Amino acid sequence: MVKGEQAYINLCKYILQSGTKKEDRTNTGTYSVFGQQMRFDLSEGFPILTTKKVPFKLVASELLWFIKGDTNIRYLLENKNNIWNEWAFEKWVDSNEYTGPDMTNFGNRSQQDPEFNKLYQSQMDLFKEKVLTDNDFARKFGDLGSVYGKQWRQWKTSQNETIDQLKEVIESIRTNPDSRRHIVSAWNPEDIPTMALPPCHTLFQFYVADGKLSCQLYQRSADVFLGVPFNIASYALLTHLIAHECNLEVGEFVHTLGDAHIYTNHIEQVNMQLGRDRRSLPKLVINKEKDSIFDFELTDFELINYNPHPSIKAPIAV
Repeated sequence: MVKGEQAYINLCKYILQSGTKKEDRTNTGTYSVFGQQMRFDLSEGFPILTTKKVPFKLVASELLWFIKGDTNIRYLLENKNNIWNEWAFEKWVDSNEYTGPDMTNFGNRSQQDPEFNKLYQSQMDLFKEKVLTDNDFARKFGDLGSVYGKQWRQWKTSQNETIDQLKEVIESIRTNPDSRRHIVSAWNPEDIPTMALPPCHTLFQFYVADGKLSCQLYQRSADVFLGVPFNIASYALLTHLIAHECNLEVGEFVHTLGDAHIYTNHIEQVNMQLGRDRRSLPKLVINKEKDSIFDFELTDFELINYNPHPSIKAPIAV
């Protein structure tokens, strides 16, 4: 197994060299490969990229949002996390209640037209303020539908009951560690139409051996430059938290990708990142006084000795 983030670096190089040019629903275009896998030994350090800064607090607050079963971006905005804004904003500007400037294809236009970008930013600021201060508006436009948190904590059954998958999988790891059914699924076909974005990281499975907890994630669609670094850090953090609750050490995080792609407007940024040297991985420190993952807050995690290269900005495809 390659060390540290080298698996990610190798994936980027492989897509640039061998990826197929494909169109996509965002009309941006990608270079794509199918069926890839990365492995990270969590005992070597916390697998957050060092060739560009990944904002750990955003990773952690998003994961806590999932764990809480929340689907409204208000919690994220309260924690200065803007990574889901565009999907909620799109619902607002496409509604009959929106009366501002035309925001059609705002993702691409904001990158190409400086004057439009000013309009877009002003409307986004207005949207965020209304989500934070107007309860009715937040309920209507801040909610993303039955996305990850809803599926993890309140999976809807045909009997009009709900299943707390996350709680059940933790109990299963505790009481039957050798089970092959430590699985949580976010892909619920019935709920896809009610989701702002169908889940990209669709299913994860835990595995216990030699007193260590490992996790494998299957991700159907992987934005390798922007999204995948978050996904790696998020599921590594989740594995650490569940291992802590179940009195286990951490093993591996295995990341299996379906459509792994680099957007055509991220090529320059990827090449910049590939030109940088890798640095030592940091160490994750967790507040050991808390026993349950459902009790953790942002102040309960810290990365020690995280010394990455500067962040690299790129447009998000919506």
